[in-house]
Amino acid sequence: MMTSSSDEFPARPRAAVDIAGLRVVRGGRPAVDDVSLRIAAGTITGLLGPSGCGKTTLIRSIVGTQIVAAGTVTVLGQPAGAAALRHRVGYVTQDPTIYDDLRVIDNVRYFAALYGTAPSDADDVVVVVGLEDHRTALCRNLSGGQRIRVSLACALVAHPDLLVLDEPTVGLDPVLRVELWAQFREMARRGTTLLVSSHVMDEADHCDELLLMREGRLLAQTTPAELREDTGCQSLEEAFLSVIKHSTAANAATG
Repeated sequence: MMTSSSDEFPARPRAAVDIAGLRVVRGGRPAVDDVSLRIAAGTITGLLGPSGCGKTTLIRSIVGTQIVAAGTVTVLGQPAGAAALRHRVGYVTQDPTIYDDLRVIDNVRYFAALYGTAPSDADDVVVVVGLEDHRTALCRNLSGGQRIRVSLACALVAHPDLLVLDEPTVGLDPVLRVELWAQFREMARRGTTLLVSSHVMDEADHCDELLLMREGRLLAQTTPAELREDTGCQSLEEAFLSVIKHSTAANAATG
């Protein structure tokens, strides 16, 4: 009988997020239905699907602001929402969470003080998000894209281990989108785990892994290369539509 030692196999990547059997009910209907997934540390994972498919509800479950009906959500080794995670998880919502009557730099310094980081860190992240020329501008006078960048800076100043971004590139011009994705890649290279939701499939190529959702269910956890290979489609949008088609057919056959 052949035996193998455990060191003959590559170690399984450490999980930043581990979800098992998650179910969330909103308005009497399942918003997330029996979702299980695992996100490796130090990666960029894209959460993709049409509006209303449950992406934001799943994100809220991960950051600990959502009541769940069943299942477990473990984040950085702790139950989601645990006090120990408050300075380790950054969350950028769809609607920028900033103070309009404060300047850009004052917003970021405020969050730096909450997280216990140095005031100089606020200056650094304002540069990172491309707002150095607007650092003294009142936030009420900023464009929509600039407000999103301020919100991102407020999350980055905590130096989170996990950064969760809910459709952060909506309304941004193509050049800024490219710059942000380059910044996300650099953060992942340094060890930060990023979960980025989007309904724009062309952003999937920036991700290490993809979570494809529809109607509250996780259709697939895959990579851009695997998705193309499995579906025979070069366009990721066409590949996603192929996954939906096959999933619908399979449900009809078993229903």
